[in-house]
Amino acid sequence: MRILGIDPGLRTTGFGVVDVQGAALAYVASGTISTQHLDTRALPERLKVLFDGIGEVVQRYQPTCASIEIVFVNVNPQSTLLLGQARGALITALVTANLPVAEYTALQMKQAVAGHGRAQKEQIQEMVKRLLTLPGLPGPDAADALGLAITHAHAGKAMARLAAAESLGGTTTTASYRAGRSR
Repeated sequence: MRILGIDPGLRTTGFGVVDVQGAALAYVASGTISTQHLDTRALPERLKVLFDGIGEVVQRYQPTCASIEIVFVNVNPQSTLLLGQARGALITALVTANLPVAEYTALQMKQAVAGHGRAQKEQIQEMVKRLLTLPGLPGPDAADALGLAITHAHAGKAMARLAAAESLGGTTTTASYRAGRSR
């Protein structure tokens, strides 16, 4: 399975691609998509850069699924709305490419990667480096994106077991499973 993780941002969006085979994780690629070269008032153009950028990443690395961070309300409501629009453009690009999309909170990613939900950016970078045996630290946005891919690698197995249990028992448990939503 090849997972594309995305850390959404209107100025800088991080992406990370990880291969999963059994319990083994292998780094494929990571980087950022930047809209900082565009006027901050040019929202449609910035959203297009994000949409097209993720489309290029999907085309190049051919992931089988994607995971993206769930956005929470910040102190500044306008910033939250703008980030939500960026996230929407990214999810639309993934769905357009027919990829299943799972969603995780920053807390869930930090717990999965560092073992506790209050991990700092530097701790996430170091743990991602260790888990993927990278020669150096990834940038903070790429590290978060790789962390989301790692989170889905672990949670995806649990979700598959839940789905298998559903089909055996004939009951539906997806409504009660809120740790990571998938489409």
